[in-house]
Amino acid sequence: MTVDDENAGGAEYPTPHHVVDHTAEPTDNPLAIRLEHLILGAERRYTPFQAARTAGVSMDLASRFWRAMGFADIGQARALTEADVLALRRLAGLVEAGLLSEPMAVQVARSTGQTTARLAEWQIDSFLEGLTEPPEPGMTRTEVTYPLVELLLPELQEFLVYVWRRQLAAATGRVVQAGDDDEMVDRRLAVGFADLVGFTRLTRRLEEEELGELVETFETTCADLVAAHGGRLIKTLGDEVLFAADDAGTAAEISLRLIETLREDATMPALRVGIAFGTVTTRMGDVFGTTVNLASRLTSIAPKDTVLVDGAFAEELSRTAEAPASEAQAAEEAARAEKEGRTPPSYRFALRPMWQRPVRGLGVIEPWMLSRREPKIPG
Repeated sequence: MTVDDENAGGAEYPTPHHVVDHTAEPTDNPLAIRLEHLILGAERRYTPFQAARTAGVSMDLASRFWRAMGFADIGQARALTEADVLALRRLAGLVEAGLLSEPMAVQVARSTGQTTARLAEWQIDSFLEGLTEPPEPGMTRTEVTYPLVELLLPELQEFLVYVWRRQLAAATGRVVQAGDDDEMVDRRLAVGFADLVGFTRLTRRLEEEELGELVETFETTCADLVAAHGGRLIKTLGDEVLFAADDAGTAAEISLRLIETLREDATMPALRVGIAFGTVTTRMGDVFGTTVNLASRLTSIAPKDTVLVDGAFAEELSRTAEAPASEAQAAEEAARAEKEGRTPPSYRFALRPMWQRPVRGLGVIEPWMLSRREPKIPG
């Protein structure tokens, strides 16, 4: 369904299931109103119609922007502020200036809304909730929350902008380095899934708090390792993470580090990883296509504590001299180098072909098992 289909006829729309309804029923709670005023920097003044008219935007377009940002229909309640009007003006101004098409502006609203909604929920659930425990007997959380938010807000805002600029600079650099315009959307990447083995059984055995701590440890460990070694964490799915790298060597290092690190933690289940290399379509920070599907299938058939890769990934490692095409080739190269009195090639990784097998939707594939190449001891 397209955005236009969703909004045809000017109907009132239900709240999307993936967002929290911030505005459907404006609260009369005095503290909530004071906090909203503090955070937004303005008080409630406008109905949706008034806000759209003040911003110079049609009600239809304003509704599409608000829905894309994750805000539900509020009828004609006077619940919007100058900040809402300014946001509409900015988005509409980008369209009028020809910098963004209308569908692209809606995508900007949607991607920003989804990302920041998750961030805001995490901060309230995991950060502010713990900090707003009354420090003294007799004090209510209400008495603590406002001054705390007042102190944190400017610091968190500055930090958010800093991180966003850093990420934007990195993403822009990758686009600039692309070989041609087509690579901006369809790029050749290494894509990997890392999956906890036996997670479903764990959900039946562990208490909710223990399960939450395990998932948080898993996601944090994966995020740190992927970032530290030059990859990008695309998304987390509880017991699974999806990551990408610009080259096969980086993805191979990340995958083996994940296996090695989690193996050292006795509280964590075993891990399995599947990686494929090829053309990937990128959209709104996510990745799609046959390469992604193949990586997912490889993960599902990988034994525990192993990394399976596809043939294209194995070829890429061989092409970049990160791994020998075969152990026989490596032995021949070593013998030739010894005979000629020179140092033999040094490979980081080893590849072992596995049995061919049919994979649903992808035909017959030949997985390769990836491992570190053990250094040869002279003598």
